[in-house]
Amino acid sequence: MSNGDASHEAPAADSQDGAEAAPAAINTKRRYFLIGATSVVAGVGVVGAAVPFVKFWSPSARARAAGAPVKIDFSKLQEGEMLSPIPAWRGKPIFVLYRDAESISALESSELDLADANSENPEMQPDYAKNPTRSTRPEIGVYVGICTHLGCSPKFETLVAPGNFGEGQGGFFCPCHGSRFDLAGRVGAGFPAPDNLEVPPYRFESETVIVIGDEGGAA
Repeated sequence: MSNGDASHEAPAADSQDGAEAAPAAINTKRRYFLIGATSVVAGVGVVGAAVPFVKFWSPSARARAAGAPVKIDFSKLQEGEMLSPIPAWRGKPIFVLYRDAESISALESSELDLADANSENPEMQPDYAKNPTRSTRPEIGVYVGICTHLGCSPKFETLVAPGNFGEGQGGFFCPCHGSRFDLAGRVGAGFPAPDNLEVPPYRFESETVIVIGDEGGAA
């Protein structure tokens, strides 16, 4: 019995020591696992926060397209006409005119009653469009079709009443508050619009194709 008891107690002691050692080993492994898991989660969080930030600074294809240059073919445009349907650039209507010799001569006249006849506001046209026709080719006018008063779109008129622009001269009339612009997009004196129509950056790719949004108007 004694030998039997001895053999019974020894394993009990070993069992107790093993019971104490096992949790220690398990706890250590669990600690390392939790530390590693926490690090991974933190890393994922940083990456997750960085992705929207990177996307914020990367313009979408739609945004890039909205600001991209636009080609306009006006080969079918006749003297005295404005291109229709009206093309757009950056969501803005673009007026493309074909002026005849009489209209060009009238624009160069010093008798017109205009608020900014010499295009002194540099924000409203590139340097190469600072002239009486506000264009690189006198017969072709290119303007953003938005009134500088409250953002309405003026209507093209082949003839307007005598007054600011002289007898029988065409121009643009804003139906919202009555501002009038001549065929170079210059606003008449005394109207609500504070500035001339904007001339966008543009260049001629060929005799009948204009690239809007691309500098080099003198090309």
